[in-house]
Amino acid sequence: MNPLYIVIGLIVLVGLYFLSLYNGLVSLKTRIEEAWSQIDIQLKRRADLIPNLVETVKGYAKHEKTVFSEVTKARSALMGAQSLPQKAQASDMLTSALGKLFAVAEAYPQLKANENFVQLQKELSDTEDKVAYSRQFYNTIVNEYNIKIRTFPNTLFNEMLGFSEKEFFAASEEEKKAIKVKFD
Repeated sequence: MNPLYIVIGLIVLVGLYFLSLYNGLVSLKTRIEEAWSQIDIQLKRRADLIPNLVETVKGYAKHEKTVFSEVTKARSALMGAQSLPQKAQASDMLTSALGKLFAVAEAYPQLKANENFVQLQKELSDTEDKVAYSRQFYNTIVNEYNIKIRTFPNTLFNEMLGFSEKEFFAASEEEKKAIKVKFD
């Protein structure tokens, strides 16, 4: 066999390997961006529900200004956050503020019976489930991507191809604590 054919064959195989590696990483990176977009959509939906919820509770609990202020501040932080860590931190802040808001609502039986408040609670609960699912999906894709990047021999070529590890969307210590909110 001609040595030239062997060299050409090896070059073709290496080229196919790089093509496969690059396309696989691009595909996973695109899926990560899609998963992040889903988290972003759910966080926006959650933030859009907050003003209605706050206004409903305000009508019953006018003297709870600090709680309303915390919720408004947390919502603004979420809407202004740009990076993944900023959004995660703002989301945690909002979760904590909402826990306090619902704790205030517990003290007002008329509010708990208000149809608008009950509907907003259900929508928020549904949105929280979607946020949790979106985070889980995002972390699954990031894990798959990071494994591919860390796997030998891929690890030798990632930087040359412009790929680096991605961060997980992790729960803060505050979020890990159980929030005692009763949905009727």
